[in-house]
Amino acid sequence: MRVIGIGDNVCDKYEHLKTMFPGGQALNFAAYAKMLGADSSYMGVFGNDAAAAHVIRTLDELGVEHGRCRQYEGENGCARVTLTNGDRVFLGSNKGGVAKEKPLDLTGEDLEYIKGFSIIHTSNNSHFDSQLAIAAATGVPLSYDFSGQWTDEERVAGVAPYASYVFLSCGSVTSEEARGICRNMHEQGCRMIIATRGSYGAMLFDGKDFYEQPPKLVEAVDTLGAGDSFATAFLLSFTESLKRAPERMKKDSGFYREELKKAMVRGAEFASKTCLVRGAFGHGVTY
Repeated sequence: MRVIGIGDNVCDKYEHLKTMFPGGQALNFAAYAKMLGADSSYMGVFGNDAAAAHVIRTLDELGVEHGRCRQYEGENGCARVTLTNGDRVFLGSNKGGVAKEKPLDLTGEDLEYIKGFSIIHTSNNSHFDSQLAIAAATGVPLSYDFSGQWTDEERVAGVAPYASYVFLSCGSVTSEEARGICRNMHEQGCRMIIATRGSYGAMLFDGKDFYEQPPKLVEAVDTLGAGDSFATAFLLSFTESLKRAPERMKKDSGFYREELKKAMVRGAEFASKTCLVRGAFGHGVTY
């Protein structure tokens, strides 16, 4: 399976360790997908500083293709991070650095390239919303991570027509509140909504039924990347089911439910492993 993350990349700078780790929702998806055995690519915008060099070097080490990225003079995306009892706390960021000023503008060659993938994953931090309609027109299913910005009605309205899957960070809300948020997102046009809720697990709404997945609890070293790793493992598993048995997924409701539940279990299992690694997926260097 070929998958692509399009959008944000950063270096997460852990101030208490003076160590920076590669990350960003779209880049994490590409890295995690590679770790799970997929043929993955990343498309985004790099600066030309030490953070950019470290991210590019890490992609090369992982074997993630990135030949259609852009690179400009300026600061790469970076964020300031610390840990409190293993839980990551963001202290601030440069909002994508040079990517904020020079976001991706897809070309015809980019679109032909994208058509070769089974799924696209992007995010609210990717400065990519203006390109969603163009990317979706390739026919490749699109996944979008809102993080906590599902409260932004204008953003939701702009994403909903194009995203087959949306992910929401809902760790601070109750189960009943999460159900209401998922229903509202579906009413806005989103098709499959997955709310990740930290130690409370994950909830999925497909417009008809709710599914809940408890977490695979571990003694977390670092929760950074847990939501992205859940999303990646879920998307790979569910997409594989759709590719392997498309008609059965449409017509056999029991099979569909089992494959969906299996995908959620795989998401929870992979997220728990991510919590045992510093940074989103390791590869830290001092700064």
